Formats: sequence, C-alpha cells, structure tokens
Amino acid sequence: MIRCVAFDCDGVLADAISSWRTLHDHFGTDTGEMLRRFIAKEISDEEFMRYDIQLWKSVQAEIHRDDLFRAYAGIKLITGAREVVARLQEDGILVVIISAGIDIFVGAIAAMLKVDDWIANGFEFDDDGFLLDEGIVRVSAHKKASAVARVIEMHDLSAEEVACIGDSEVDLSMHVEGSTFIGFNPTRKSSFDAFAEAGVPIVESRDLRDIWVHLFGQPFEAKASSH
Repeated sequence: MIRCVAFDCDGVLADAISSWRTLHDHFGTDTGEMLRRFIAKEISDEEFMRYDIQLWKSVQAEIHRDDLFRAYAGIKLITGAREVVARLQEDGILVVIISAGIDIFVGAIAAMLKVDDWIANGFEFDDDGFLLDEGIVRVSAHKKASAVARVIEMHDLSAEEVACIGDSEVDLSMHVEGSTFIGFNPTRKSSFDAFAEAGVPIVESRDLRDIWVHLFGQPFEAKASSH
C-alpha cells in the first residue's frame, strides 16, 4: 500500500532536464567534464555548486536573484504532472519533492502542483539580492535516501509505503531499502543503463501518468467528476 510518493523535480515534474542546466543555457556556459566527475562522485555537491556559480559569474559578474527567476520563466510541467499529483492527493497519498536542484525553481514547481512538502538546494544572496559564491546543500544528489528517511520518520511511514520517482542514475540514491523506485524518462544512456542494472521499472515516455501502472497495477484514469 503506497502512502507517499517522493518525486525528483527536474525531468520528472518539470519539463526541463535540469534547473542547473537551464541556468547554464541562460548564461551560455557548460559544466562539461565537471558533470561527469560529479556523477562519478569525484567532486562533492559543494564543489560542483561553487564551480557552476563561478562559471556564471565569469560571464556576468553581478547576478541578481531576479536574473535567476527570469532564466526560469516559461518552463512548463511535464505532461500528466498535474493530474497525477492531484489524483494521488485525492487518494490520501502524501506527495513530496526531493530535489538536488535549485530551490527558486523547485519551489515554483511545488507551488504550481500544491505538493505537500518539498526540499531542494539553494543559493546565498547578499542584502541587495546579489548571488554569493557558495551554494546551500540541503539534498546531496548522491545521498537522497537521507531526505527520504526524514519523510518516513516525520510521517510515521514504513519504507514499503513509499515510492520514489527519478529520471537519472543519481536518483537511485532515493531508493531506501524496501521502498519502490520507478525510473521515469531517462534522457542519458548512462541513466537508462543504471536503471536497467538496478532492475527497477523504467517508463520511457514523457507522460507522468504512465508511472501509474507500476504504482497501482492499472493504467491511470482520472476520477469521475462528482458534479
């Protein structure tokens, strides 16, 4: 019996590969080799965030919080996200977002979907709203299970009552022993291969409603309106 579904945000609820990548596209920068090193656990979350911020500042020395909001303007929800979240909540299931993405972005997606709780990483700003050099790590991309464990403890759940949905190999770190994990819309071959190796169900479509059959054994159907 599923009582809680924990979603990654980027590429799962939001139709964007990465809230980090969106900023790189905005500033015309590229993490390149550093992303590979990060996925391989050769550098820490803190180091990777610091590197990204320095890259952006090499293009634009002073970056205001408003610049970041503007970079995210126009990003849409993934197909089916609203319907799935609404239906889960109608059925009394807790919906949370656990993201190593950026809180400015994840918070906006969380508000659009009215999820029950969310956590993401963030930035520090000076008193005038300008970006400082260090990021705030609340969710280590490689240790998402600790955030899942906190949700389990806070809401008096068992691991068996939790399902986690992610789109990349680092999201496998959400997979607390006993819980369900579904790989959704993996865009990198390395992600698909990691899901296959882990033996988890893989949804290759870009419609979030397609996770339903793996969660509940039947295709998604919206509840009939009571009007």
